[in-house]
Amino acid sequence: MIPFDYERATDVDSAVATVTADPRAAFLAGGTNLVDHMKLGVVAPHLLVDVSRLPLDGVDALPGGGVRIGAAVRNSDLAAHDVVRARYPMLSRALLSGASGQLRNLATTAGNLLQRTRCVYFQDVTTPCNKREPGTGCSALGGYARYHAILGASEHCVAVHPSDMAVAMTALDAVVVVRDTGGERRIPLREFYRLPGDRPNRDTVLRHGDLVTAVELPAPPAGNRSAYRKVRDRASFAFAVVSVAAELTIDDASITSARIALGGVAHRPWRATRAEEVLLGSPPTEDTFTAAAESELAAAQPLPGNEFKIVLTRRVLVSVLRSLAGEARP
Repeated sequence: MIPFDYERATDVDSAVATVTADPRAAFLAGGTNLVDHMKLGVVAPHLLVDVSRLPLDGVDALPGGGVRIGAAVRNSDLAAHDVVRARYPMLSRALLSGASGQLRNLATTAGNLLQRTRCVYFQDVTTPCNKREPGTGCSALGGYARYHAILGASEHCVAVHPSDMAVAMTALDAVVVVRDTGGERRIPLREFYRLPGDRPNRDTVLRHGDLVTAVELPAPPAGNRSAYRKVRDRASFAFAVVSVAAELTIDDASITSARIALGGVAHRPWRATRAEEVLLGSPPTEDTFTAAAESELAAAQPLPGNEFKIVLTRRVLVSVLRSLAGEARP
Protein backbone atom coordinates (compact mmCIF):
# COMPACT_ATOMS: atom_id res chain seq x y z
CA MET A 1 0.00 0.00 0.00
CA ILE A 2 1.35 3.42 -0.93
CA PRO A 3 1.64 6.19 1.69
CA PHE A 4 -1.37 8.48 2.03
CA ASP A 5 -2.58 11.39 4.13
CA TYR A 6 -5.55 11.11 6.46
CA GLU A 7 -8.01 13.78 7.55
CA ARG A 8 -11.05 13.39 9.78
CA ALA A 9 -14.00 15.44 8.56
CA THR A 10 -15.77 17.65 11.08
CA ASP A 11 -18.80 18.51 8.92
CA VAL A 12 -20.32 17.55 5.58
CA ASP A 13 -19.56 20.78 3.72
CA SER A 14 -15.86 20.83 4.58
CA ALA A 15 -15.52 17.14 3.65
CA VAL A 16 -17.11 17.80 0.26
CA ALA A 17 -14.94 20.88 -0.34
CA THR A 18 -11.73 19.04 0.55
CA VAL A 19 -12.35 16.07 -1.74
CA THR A 20 -13.70 18.22 -4.58
CA ALA A 21 -10.53 20.33 -4.55
CA ASP A 22 -8.18 17.33 -4.78
CA PRO A 23 -8.63 14.91 -7.71
CA ARG A 24 -6.67 12.23 -5.81
CA ALA A 25 -8.69 12.45 -2.60
CA ALA A 26 -11.37 9.95 -1.57
CA PHE A 27 -13.97 9.60 1.15
CA LEU A 28 -13.45 6.89 3.76
CA ALA A 29 -16.30 5.39 5.81
CA GLY A 30 -16.29 1.72 6.79
CA GLY A 31 -13.42 1.03 4.40
CA THR A 32 -14.43 -2.57 3.72
CA ASN A 33 -14.09 -2.08 -0.04
CA LEU A 34 -11.75 0.90 -0.45
CA VAL A 35 -9.02 -0.39 1.84
CA ASP A 36 -9.04 -3.79 0.10
CA HIS A 37 -8.52 -2.08 -3.23
CA MET A 38 -5.74 0.08 -1.84
CA LYS A 39 -3.96 -3.06 -0.65
CA LEU A 40 -4.37 -4.68 -4.06
CA GLY A 41 -3.13 -1.61 -5.91
CA VAL A 42 -6.44 -1.09 -7.71
CA VAL A 43 -6.71 2.47 -6.39
CA ALA A 44 -4.13 4.80 -4.86
CA PRO A 45 -5.66 7.93 -3.29
CA HIS A 46 -3.12 10.18 -1.62
CA LEU A 47 -5.68 11.69 0.77
CA LEU A 48 -8.45 9.93 2.66
CA VAL A 49 -11.16 12.09 4.22
CA ASP A 50 -12.84 10.12 7.00
CA VAL A 51 -16.60 10.79 7.06
CA SER A 52 -17.50 7.89 9.35
CA ARG A 53 -18.00 10.12 12.40
CA LEU A 54 -20.29 12.64 10.75
CA PRO A 55 -23.90 12.66 12.10
CA LEU A 56 -25.26 10.57 9.21
CA ASP A 57 -26.18 7.43 11.14
CA GLY A 58 -29.90 7.90 11.77
CA VAL A 59 -32.95 6.05 10.46
CA ASP A 60 -35.84 8.50 10.48
CA ALA A 61 -39.50 8.29 9.49
CA LEU A 62 -40.64 10.54 6.65
CA PRO A 63 -44.08 12.10 6.15
CA GLY A 64 -46.28 9.71 4.24
CA GLY A 65 -44.79 6.53 5.67
CA GLY A 66 -41.35 6.47 4.05
CA VAL A 67 -37.97 6.38 5.74
CA ARG A 68 -34.66 8.24 5.46
CA ILE A 69 -31.54 6.14 6.04
CA GLY A 70 -28.32 7.96 6.89
CA ALA A 71 -25.26 7.19 4.77
CA ALA A 72 -23.27 6.03 7.80
CA VAL A 73 -25.84 3.54 9.12
CA ARG A 74 -24.11 0.19 9.49
CA ASN A 75 -25.52 -2.71 7.51
CA SER A 76 -26.15 -4.80 10.64
CA ASP A 77 -28.01 -1.97 12.34
CA LEU A 78 -30.14 -1.31 9.26
CA ALA A 79 -31.06 -4.97 8.86
CA ALA A 80 -32.16 -5.15 12.51
CA HIS A 81 -34.05 -1.85 12.60
CA ASP A 82 -37.70 -2.30 13.58
CA VAL A 83 -39.05 -0.03 10.83
CA VAL A 84 -37.00 -1.76 8.13
CA ARG A 85 -38.01 -5.23 9.28
CA ALA A 86 -41.70 -4.26 9.43
CA ARG A 87 -42.06 -2.16 6.25
CA TYR A 88 -39.19 -3.36 4.04
CA PRO A 89 -38.49 -7.01 4.90
CA MET A 90 -36.83 -7.63 1.52
CA LEU A 91 -34.21 -4.99 2.41
CA SER A 92 -33.50 -6.59 5.77
CA ARG A 93 -33.13 -9.99 4.12
CA ALA A 94 -30.85 -8.59 1.42
CA LEU A 95 -28.58 -7.00 4.00
CA LEU A 96 -28.35 -10.22 5.98
CA SER A 97 -27.47 -12.08 2.77
CA GLY A 98 -24.39 -9.95 2.19
CA ALA A 99 -20.81 -10.51 3.30
CA SER A 100 -20.28 -11.76 6.87
CA GLY A 101 -21.44 -10.60 10.28
CA GLN A 102 -18.13 -8.89 10.97
CA LEU A 103 -18.23 -6.95 7.70
CA ARG A 104 -21.89 -6.00 8.13
CA ASN A 105 -20.97 -4.50 11.50
CA LEU A 106 -18.54 -2.15 9.76
CA ALA A 107 -19.94 -1.55 6.25
CA THR A 108 -22.13 1.52 5.75
CA THR A 109 -25.19 2.25 3.64
CA ALA A 110 -23.37 4.60 1.26
CA GLY A 111 -20.33 2.36 1.05
CA ASN A 112 -22.51 -0.61 0.17
CA LEU A 113 -24.10 1.33 -2.68
CA LEU A 114 -20.71 2.46 -3.97
CA GLN A 115 -18.75 -0.78 -3.75
CA ARG A 116 -16.90 -1.75 -6.91
CA THR A 117 -17.32 -4.96 -8.87
CA ARG A 118 -15.75 -8.16 -7.54
CA CYS A 119 -14.65 -9.21 -11.06
CA VAL A 120 -11.43 -11.18 -10.60
CA TYR A 121 -9.80 -9.32 -13.48
CA PHE A 122 -10.68 -5.91 -12.02
CA GLN A 123 -8.98 -6.89 -8.77
CA ASP A 124 -5.91 -8.36 -10.47
CA VAL A 125 -3.69 -5.45 -11.53
CA THR A 126 -1.59 -7.75 -13.73
CA THR A 127 -4.47 -8.21 -16.18
CA PRO A 128 -6.05 -5.74 -18.65
CA CYS A 129 -9.29 -4.19 -17.38
CA ASN A 130 -11.21 -1.30 -18.92
CA LYS A 131 -12.97 -0.59 -15.63
CA ARG A 132 -9.69 -0.24 -13.76
CA GLU A 133 -7.65 1.29 -16.60
CA PRO A 134 -9.74 2.49 -19.58
CA GLY A 135 -8.56 1.40 -23.00
CA THR A 136 -6.59 -1.65 -21.90
CA GLY A 137 -9.25 -4.25 -22.76
CA CYS A 138 -11.57 -6.64 -20.93
CA SER A 139 -9.92 -9.85 -19.77
CA ALA A 140 -13.27 -11.43 -18.92
CA LEU A 141 -14.13 -11.63 -22.62
CA GLY A 142 -12.80 -15.03 -23.53
CA GLY A 143 -11.86 -15.62 -19.89
CA TYR A 144 -13.59 -16.90 -16.77
CA ALA A 145 -17.15 -15.58 -17.09
CA ARG A 146 -19.29 -17.62 -14.67
CA TYR A 147 -20.18 -14.59 -12.54
CA HIS A 148 -20.49 -12.05 -15.33
CA ALA A 149 -23.34 -10.14 -16.95
CA ILE A 150 -26.06 -11.46 -19.22
CA LEU A 151 -27.93 -8.12 -19.44
CA GLY A 152 -26.80 -4.60 -20.23
CA ALA A 153 -23.13 -5.38 -20.85
CA SER A 154 -20.90 -4.00 -23.60
CA GLU A 155 -17.81 -5.04 -25.53
CA HIS A 156 -15.81 -2.99 -23.03
CA CYS A 157 -17.03 -4.56 -19.77
CA VAL A 158 -19.12 -7.53 -18.65
CA ALA A 159 -18.67 -7.17 -14.88
CA VAL A 160 -21.64 -7.21 -12.49
CA HIS A 161 -22.52 -5.05 -9.50
CA PRO A 162 -21.95 -6.98 -6.25
CA SER A 163 -24.37 -5.35 -3.78
CA ASP A 164 -27.35 -7.20 -2.33
CA MET A 165 -28.67 -4.12 -0.57
CA ALA A 166 -28.69 -2.09 -3.80
CA VAL A 167 -30.82 -4.71 -5.55
CA ALA A 168 -33.49 -4.49 -2.85
CA MET A 169 -33.33 -0.69 -2.78
CA THR A 170 -33.71 -0.57 -6.56
CA ALA A 171 -36.90 -2.61 -6.29
CA LEU A 172 -38.10 -0.29 -3.53
CA ASP A 173 -37.69 2.86 -5.67
CA ALA A 174 -35.01 4.32 -3.41
CA VAL A 175 -33.72 7.87 -3.88
CA VAL A 176 -30.08 8.73 -3.13
CA VAL A 177 -29.45 12.06 -1.40
CA VAL A 178 -26.15 13.65 -2.47
CA ARG A 179 -24.29 16.74 -1.26
CA ASP A 180 -21.93 18.68 -3.50
CA THR A 181 -20.39 22.14 -3.33
CA GLY A 182 -23.60 23.63 -4.73
CA GLY A 183 -25.95 22.03 -2.22
CA GLU A 184 -28.12 18.92 -2.07
CA ARG A 185 -29.71 16.93 -4.86
CA ARG A 186 -31.71 13.71 -5.11
CA ILE A 187 -31.08 10.93 -7.61
CA PRO A 188 -33.47 7.99 -8.09
CA LEU A 189 -31.44 4.83 -7.58
CA ARG A 190 -32.62 3.56 -10.98
CA GLU A 191 -30.73 6.52 -12.50
CA PHE A 192 -27.79 6.43 -10.08
CA TYR A 193 -25.84 3.56 -11.70
CA ARG A 194 -24.49 3.57 -15.24
CA LEU A 195 -24.32 0.74 -17.73
CA PRO A 196 -20.74 0.24 -18.97
CA GLY A 197 -21.03 1.44 -22.58
CA ASP A 198 -17.60 2.63 -23.64
CA ARG A 199 -16.81 4.14 -20.20
CA PRO A 200 -17.01 1.25 -17.74
CA ASN A 201 -14.66 2.98 -15.30
CA ARG A 202 -17.61 5.19 -14.24
CA ASP A 203 -19.97 3.13 -12.08
CA THR A 204 -22.38 5.92 -11.16
CA VAL A 205 -23.47 9.40 -12.23
CA LEU A 206 -21.67 10.95 -9.25
CA ARG A 207 -19.01 13.59 -9.85
CA HIS A 208 -15.75 13.70 -7.96
CA GLY A 209 -16.41 15.20 -4.54
CA ASP A 210 -20.08 14.24 -4.39
CA LEU A 211 -20.93 12.76 -0.99
CA VAL A 212 -23.88 10.44 -0.45
CA THR A 213 -25.56 11.57 2.77
CA ALA A 214 -28.73 9.46 2.86
CA VAL A 215 -31.08 7.12 1.04
CA GLU A 216 -34.84 7.67 1.11
CA LEU A 217 -37.43 4.94 0.63
CA PRO A 218 -41.07 5.70 -0.18
CA ALA A 219 -43.86 4.06 1.77
CA PRO A 220 -44.58 0.52 0.54
CA PRO A 221 -47.94 -0.21 -1.13
CA ALA A 222 -50.66 -1.31 1.26
CA GLY A 223 -51.09 -5.06 1.39
CA ASN A 224 -47.83 -5.84 -0.41
CA ARG A 225 -45.72 -8.97 0.01
CA SER A 226 -41.98 -8.87 -0.68
CA ALA A 227 -38.97 -11.16 -0.68
CA TYR A 228 -35.27 -11.27 -1.47
CA ARG A 229 -33.73 -14.52 -2.64
CA LYS A 230 -30.04 -15.01 -3.35
CA VAL A 231 -28.49 -17.97 -5.16
CA ARG A 232 -24.78 -18.34 -4.47
CA ASP A 233 -22.05 -20.93 -4.49
CA ARG A 234 -21.87 -21.26 -0.70
CA ALA A 235 -24.15 -20.45 2.19
CA SER A 236 -22.41 -17.27 3.39
CA PHE A 237 -19.76 -14.70 2.49
CA ALA A 238 -20.38 -15.20 -1.23
CA PHE A 239 -21.63 -12.88 -3.94
CA ALA A 240 -24.81 -13.65 -5.85
CA VAL A 241 -24.74 -15.77 -8.94
CA VAL A 242 -28.34 -14.59 -9.32
CA SER A 243 -30.59 -12.72 -6.90
CA VAL A 244 -34.19 -11.50 -7.02
CA ALA A 245 -35.87 -8.72 -5.05
CA ALA A 246 -39.60 -8.73 -5.67
CA GLU A 247 -42.71 -7.09 -4.28
CA LEU A 248 -46.29 -7.90 -5.29
CA THR A 249 -49.68 -6.53 -4.33
CA ILE A 250 -52.65 -8.69 -5.27
CA ASP A 251 -56.25 -7.56 -5.06
CA ASP A 252 -59.31 -9.46 -6.27
CA ALA A 253 -57.23 -12.12 -8.05
CA SER A 254 -55.27 -9.51 -10.01
CA ILE A 255 -51.75 -8.12 -9.57
CA THR A 256 -52.16 -4.42 -8.83
CA SER A 257 -48.52 -3.52 -8.24
CA ALA A 258 -45.21 -5.22 -8.98
CA ARG A 259 -41.64 -4.11 -8.36
CA ILE A 260 -38.72 -6.39 -9.27
CA ALA A 261 -34.95 -6.04 -9.41
CA LEU A 262 -32.33 -8.63 -10.32
CA GLY A 263 -28.80 -8.98 -9.02
CA GLY A 264 -25.77 -10.84 -10.33
CA VAL A 265 -26.85 -10.37 -13.96
CA ALA A 266 -25.81 -6.84 -14.95
CA HIS A 267 -23.41 -3.97 -14.40
CA ARG A 268 -25.99 -2.38 -12.11
CA PRO A 269 -28.94 -3.69 -10.10
CA TRP A 270 -31.32 -4.57 -12.92
CA ARG A 271 -34.86 -3.21 -12.63
CA ALA A 272 -37.06 -5.76 -14.40
CA THR A 273 -39.49 -3.32 -16.02
CA ARG A 274 -40.54 -5.71 -18.79
CA ALA A 275 -41.50 -8.34 -16.25
CA GLU A 276 -43.40 -5.75 -14.22
CA GLU A 277 -45.41 -4.72 -17.27
CA VAL A 278 -46.47 -8.32 -17.91
CA LEU A 279 -47.51 -8.79 -14.29
CA LEU A 280 -49.60 -5.65 -13.82
CA GLY A 281 -53.29 -6.38 -14.22
CA SER A 282 -52.70 -10.10 -14.77
CA PRO A 283 -53.79 -13.02 -12.62
CA PRO A 284 -51.11 -14.37 -10.25
CA THR A 285 -50.63 -17.68 -12.06
CA GLU A 286 -47.67 -19.81 -13.08
CA ASP A 287 -48.23 -18.88 -16.71
CA THR A 288 -48.15 -15.18 -15.88
CA PHE A 289 -44.96 -15.51 -13.85
CA THR A 290 -43.26 -17.52 -16.58
CA ALA A 291 -44.29 -15.02 -19.24
CA ALA A 292 -42.95 -12.16 -17.10
CA ALA A 293 -39.58 -13.85 -16.61
CA GLU A 294 -39.24 -14.75 -20.28
CA SER A 295 -40.12 -11.22 -21.33
CA GLU A 296 -37.37 -9.79 -19.13
CA LEU A 297 -34.76 -12.29 -20.26
CA ALA A 298 -35.51 -12.07 -23.97
CA ALA A 299 -32.68 -9.56 -24.38
CA ALA A 300 -30.12 -11.60 -22.41
CA GLN A 301 -26.75 -12.12 -24.09
CA PRO A 302 -24.79 -14.71 -22.15
CA LEU A 303 -21.07 -15.37 -22.45
CA PRO A 304 -19.45 -18.77 -22.95
CA GLY A 305 -19.57 -20.21 -19.45
CA ASN A 306 -22.56 -18.35 -18.00
CA GLU A 307 -25.38 -19.44 -20.29
CA PHE A 308 -26.92 -21.22 -17.30
CA LYS A 309 -27.75 -17.84 -15.76
CA ILE A 310 -30.70 -17.37 -18.10
CA VAL A 311 -32.39 -20.56 -16.94
CA LEU A 312 -31.40 -19.96 -13.33
CA THR A 313 -32.72 -16.39 -13.31
CA ARG A 314 -36.03 -17.48 -14.85
CA ARG A 315 -36.50 -20.26 -12.31
CA VAL A 316 -35.61 -18.11 -9.31
CA LEU A 317 -37.85 -15.26 -10.41
CA VAL A 318 -40.82 -17.55 -11.07
CA SER A 319 -40.27 -19.30 -7.74
CA VAL A 320 -40.17 -16.02 -5.79
CA LEU A 321 -43.31 -14.71 -7.50
CA ARG A 322 -45.09 -18.00 -6.85
CA SER A 323 -44.22 -17.78 -3.16
CA LEU A 324 -45.41 -14.19 -2.88
CA ALA A 325 -48.69 -15.04 -4.59
CA GLY A 326 -49.19 -17.93 -2.17
CA GLU A 327 -48.65 -15.60 0.80
CA ALA A 328 -51.19 -13.13 -0.58
CA ARG A 329 -53.99 -15.68 -0.86
CA PRO A 330 -56.50 -15.70 2.02
